[in-house]
Formats: sequence, structure tokens, C-alpha cells
Amino acid sequence: MSTVWNPVFDQRDVRLEQDEPLYQGFFRLHRLTLSHPRFEGGRVHIQREILDRGEAVCVLLYDPVADTVVLVEQFRAGALGKVESPWLLELVAGIVEPGESAEEVARRESIEEAGVELGPVFPITGYLPSPGGCDEWIELVCALVDSRHAEGVHGLDSEGEDIKVHVIAAQDAFALVRDNRLRNAAAIIGLQWLELNHGRLQQMRMSDET
Repeated sequence: MSTVWNPVFDQRDVRLEQDEPLYQGFFRLHRLTLSHPRFEGGRVHIQREILDRGEAVCVLLYDPVADTVVLVEQFRAGALGKVESPWLLELVAGIVEPGESAEEVARRESIEEAGVELGPVFPITGYLPSPGGCDEWIELVCALVDSRHAEGVHGLDSEGEDIKVHVIAAQDAFALVRDNRLRNAAAIIGLQWLELNHGRLQQMRMSDET
């Protein structure tokens, strides 16, 4: 039994026959006609509608001194009819503009959405949240902050944002994941990572104090 996974195929095995634009607004919708090899031989020909959302950054704000995390609450139209409330508890996040790095986005959005400036930034992972019909790529990072300055309601009026800041004890945030009370993938993944790395980040804090 292999303990390491490597994909059998890669990008070169896909034949893109057509990329048909369907809609162009804030996001782009297009239809791909393509073929790719089957695991047991031959090829499969398919059409898929893809929502082009581009790249985004989600940042978990952690205060190692107070042992708290900073989360934000805002209305999400996509949650209507799916969960008990369309106001979701999330990480600070933003879309990557041309020429921006993930850290630059994290620092900009943390000021806009939570009113805090970031200390060191640590990469967590990158992932595709819904690759069956969307090409969005998420860069997930953790950043150290002073949560004493995190409060109030933030967001850009020009973008219809109404974002409330919450400062939560780390252990209480971990419990939100265990109790299935979070509905946002980036927040769940980020808090699970923090729980796994909690001791290491606390040791870094103690090293800084000595």
C-alpha cells in the first residue's frame, strides 16, 4: 500500500476544444468543451460551466498574547435558504488584485475589515473551494495581531459591506468548529490548523518575551 499520492495525469493530458463566454460581470461564467483520459483507458468528452472567480486571500487573525482570534460577521447571499442564518462568522478575506501578493492582500483587508494591522504572516495552505464548477483559488494564511485594537463595524460602503468584528478566545473558537457552528470553509480549515499549531505559536510568543 502506497502512503504517498501522486496524480496519474496532469494539465498536459487535458484537451481544451472550446472556451465559450456566457456572462461577464463582477465574475465571469464560461463553458468549457474538453476531453481527458479515463483511468481505465480511452477518453471522456465533457462540457462544464465554470464560474471564474480568480484568486482570494483569507487570513486568520491570531493574538498569541491574549490567546484570541479575530473573526468577522457579515451577510452572505449564497447562504440564503441553506443554514439557520445568512450572517456568517468568517475570516478576513479579499480578492487579489493584479500585481498583489497574498501578504499584501492580507494586510490591506485586515485594516479594511477589522481595523487591525498585522505582525508576522504565516502561510497555511492553498486550495480550490469548489473545483467542480468554479476556478477560485484561496490562499489561506495566519497573521499575528494585537486584538485589543479589533472592534466595531467595518467595510466599504461602495461595496455594500457591513462587517462586525468579534474577538473570541482561541479555545472557544475551536469549540465552534467541534460543535458544527461555523459554515465557512476557510474559517474551519484555519481554526483547525491553529489548534494543531497552537502550542508552537504560543512558544514563539514566549521566545519573543524572553
